[in-house]
Amino acid sequence: MAHLLHVDSSALSAGSVSKEIAVTFRKAWQEAHPDGSVVHLDLGLEPVPPLAEAGITAPAVPTDAHTRAQAEALAIRERLVNQVVDADAYLFAVPMYNWGIPAAFKAWIDQIMLAGRTFTLGGPLPLAGRPATVILSYGGGYDPGTPRYGWDFVQPYLETVLGKAIGLDVTFIKAQLTLAEQVPAMADLIPAAREYRAAAHKGADAQARDVVAKLSA
Repeated sequence: MAHLLHVDSSALSAGSVSKEIAVTFRKAWQEAHPDGSVVHLDLGLEPVPPLAEAGITAPAVPTDAHTRAQAEALAIRERLVNQVVDADAYLFAVPMYNWGIPAAFKAWIDQIMLAGRTFTLGGPLPLAGRPATVILSYGGGYDPGTPRYGWDFVQPYLETVLGKAIGLDVTFIKAQLTLAEQVPAMADLIPAAREYRAAAHKGADAQARDVVAKLSA
């Protein structure tokens, strides 16, 4: 029985494109693997605290020497890290906020980056090769040839952290121009926006089934 960790990072409780596409992935996952289990974190509704001094210093201090603040901070990190380590596959839904990832997702990443558990400073990576699907949503367009090509600091960052540092096998599914139907100046881009969105839903469905098939092989 495969176990999925699903992390949403949109601040929106309704109307989030990244969450909408993640739901498509989840439905396909459940259809293909009804016995599979899922842990779902919605960082917009229940954000994790930013990594502070106590959480940074605690791993290097013997347990019996922890201050109360260090013990509490490390307990948070251990809970989140255990959720990552216990998963067989990952689903991350990440909208672009101001050309980067949401602060809530950065806080979660900072908390789970624990040497020896989720990454190493040398040697084999503990989670290497586990499949991770990342749903990205962008209000505008950032493909080569667009006016803001090169402004996307979401995918390159996640390729580095999730792919290189942690070693996950990352697949990105992108929906662009998500603001086209809300911004009058983007009205002529509505057909393209709908095509992006439909392709992302189709890709999420196919990716979920592919992940289940690989885990079941």
